[in-house]
Amino acid sequence: MKKSAEIKGLPIISIGDGSEIGKVKSLVVNPEKGSIDFLTIEHEVSVKAIPFKKVVGIGEFAVTVETESAVIDLNEIPIANQLVNKKIRINETRVMTRKGQLIGEITEYYVDEENGLILGMDLRSNQGDAYLEAKHVLTFGKDIIVVQEDAMNHYKKSATEAREDVMVEEVKEESAPSQLENIRKEQDSLLIGKKVTKDIYDPTGSVIIHKDTVLEEVHVEVARLAGPSVFVELSMNVE
Repeated sequence: MKKSAEIKGLPIISIGDGSEIGKVKSLVVNPEKGSIDFLTIEHEVSVKAIPFKKVVGIGEFAVTVETESAVIDLNEIPIANQLVNKKIRINETRVMTRKGQLIGEITEYYVDEENGLILGMDLRSNQGDAYLEAKHVLTFGKDIIVVQEDAMNHYKKSATEAREDVMVEEVKEESAPSQLENIRKEQDSLLIGKKVTKDIYDPTGSVIIHKDTVLEEVHVEVARLAGPSVFVELSMNVE
């Protein structure tokens, strides 16, 4: 389960040739299915996207696809273009019951990274924060999300408490932090001792690791703290 904010801005990496083909610009909602069907890509010329079914994985630092051929031009796929033009957003959208009672506004939503289904949403209301499962949604609209009349009976007062029930994978990571630490150590071991083949810049344009630097643990940590795209850039430019 991933927050939408954790997906936006991630570099998109082609596994086939190990190159970055863009960054995630937005998540395209299919209101009928209650799912994310496409990820749009930041592109200078035209609007491009990747069908969610073509996504291999969504990790901490990148979205991966098999090859660059996974990228499509929206003008060539009518259904994709239609969904983008519907401009369905979830964050900052008001939530109303079937009988017209306004119950709050969505501040974040969660996606199943395996199939793109929207699993639930964080709700802000006058009575506090809550987590609402997507199965209680009747309509994902452009201006309003309509939910079942008894939806308020099915969410918890605390979004954090709700996530402990529905975000099983995150709970496992929290209860076993050593597992995440082992993954990071393995990533570091693949980089430490390698030589950087080009200057590595942070998001502000400053060089943080110079060309020909032999990487030490501190260099890898600096790149990690600079953000996912910087870490991926470093990973792709060592020998």
